Amino acid sequence: MRTFGVIGLGRIGGGLASQALAKGYRVAGMDVAGASQELLQAGLIEATDHASLAANLQAPRIVFLYIHAGAAIDEELAKLAEVLEPGDIVLDGGNSYWRDSIAREGRMRELGLRFLDLGTSGGVIGAKTGACFMVGGDATAVAEVEPILRELAVPGGYVHAGGPGAGHFVKLVHNGIEFGMLQAIGEGIELLDKYPEDLPVADVLQCWSNGSVIRSWLVDLLRDAYQGKPRIEDVPGYVEDTGEVNWLVEDAMRLEAPIPVIAQSVMQLFASRDDQRVWARAVAMMRHGFGGHPYGPHEGIAAERRTSKLG
Repeated sequence: MRTFGVIGLGRIGGGLASQALAKGYRVAGMDVAGASQELLQAGLIEATDHASLAANLQAPRIVFLYIHAGAAIDEELAKLAEVLEPGDIVLDGGNSYWRDSIAREGRMRELGLRFLDLGTSGGVIGAKTGACFMVGGDATAVAEVEPILRELAVPGGYVHAGGPGAGHFVKLVHNGIEFGMLQAIGEGIELLDKYPEDLPVADVLQCWSNGSVIRSWLVDLLRDAYQGKPRIEDVPGYVEDTGEVNWLVEDAMRLEAPIPVIAQSVMQLFASRDDQRVWARAVAMMRHGFGGHPYGPHEGIAAERRTSKLG
């Protein structure tokens, strides 16, 4: 039976583990908060430490990390290095900075271990039903995990983007594009709100979801939010984020690549934090829809924004 391990059984790591278990994989996992009853009932083997996780996997062992970016990744890699064997593979599926991933790949390679950076998109729904994967790293290591990734991905939602760092770089660019799209849609909702009479915004979004040039999952999510709860008037106009698109703006300056829309979308997130703007409420509703992102300020996310990039 095919096996792999997951460290971090939250919304994404837990969702992927759930999907894999349903598809016949044998999955061992661990999380600081413990595994959910849903995962345990589905057949997850809960590991109490890194040694027991490794003991429950077949060589070459494959371990996915779905934890916060930053120093926590290096702490986990150090612990795994003590229990894994040469040839084993670790994939960082979080939103780590791509230059950090290149450095980590080099350190793990010196230990005889293989490290891949795995950009993961699709949100909570995608983790459970079919994700979008962008992997970077050595082609031989990628070939060993590719069958798993393709099976856990939505059809067509897989790419080996290039060497070490490429997966996380591509995912970072993806997140920048996402920010620009969110901002444009949010500003459109602001304009609809300013019209001299009340417009049926939910019906407008329903129309746009069918055949329009701007039809998209983001528009669908906003339509669903307008048709259900909460009402946009009740949503805080404060948009929290983990800060990774800030890195992309810094990279663009180094690369001398003009990205005014993406850069301005980051600035607008800062502007949202006076909690007054309709467009910001719309962005918050879409982000909640695809990623389960909380409404309003969140100290844990703010802390991640400050610490998730090492350099």
